[in-house]
Amino acid sequence: MRRSLSIAIASAACTAAVAFPVTASAAPAGGGCALQGTAKFAPNGPGTSSSFGYSFSGALSNCQSNLSAPATGSISAGNIETIAGQTYQEPASTGTGQVPGNSCAAGTTSGTAIVTWAGGTHTVISYTTQSAGAGVALSGVVVPSVVLQPTSPTGTPVTVSTDSPWFPVGDTANGVLAFEVTSPTQCNTAAGVTTAGIAGAVGVGATS
Repeated sequence: MRRSLSIAIASAACTAAVAFPVTASAAPAGGGCALQGTAKFAPNGPGTSSSFGYSFSGALSNCQSNLSAPATGSISAGNIETIAGQTYQEPASTGTGQVPGNSCAAGTTSGTAIVTWAGGTHTVISYTTQSAGAGVALSGVVVPSVVLQPTSPTGTPVTVSTDSPWFPVGDTANGVLAFEVTSPTQCNTAAGVTTAGIAGAVGVGATS
């Protein structure tokens, strides 16, 4: 039986693209979600160095599926999250690319993203991305869990587990994203890119 959640591409009027992540459509059948969000880069930023770190967060909306999966959700990586009144740091995502410019137009990134579906279940995705021109291709796999470190020195780590009944461990993720920066020259200056908008297609599923 084919099981999938694919994502409709939201058009992005972007002036430049930056390598970056999220979920993706693993099978051609199924419905879709729109993704809209923001990436923040530190240390460095695309255009500044051959390596950089980043975080991102985004909203998934208008999701349709050949399962009874939720129609909305959120996705994040590298952010500080509050769980049961305590704050925790998600693992940082990282990227590399040649300078100047190619860390925007031809860079690669990797990280772990957490999807929180409406209703509170989670899908944890280990992913990589490859940017080429104005597009960013994502591929990944659903993994059992990710450990978040406490921001307080007296805190203890917390584990976020994949508990979505629709998209279990082993499902694959694929997608296409675009990143919006204010000006393409940010990719070729010492200041680099500090923030970028995100719009695109994301999905996760299995073909058997």
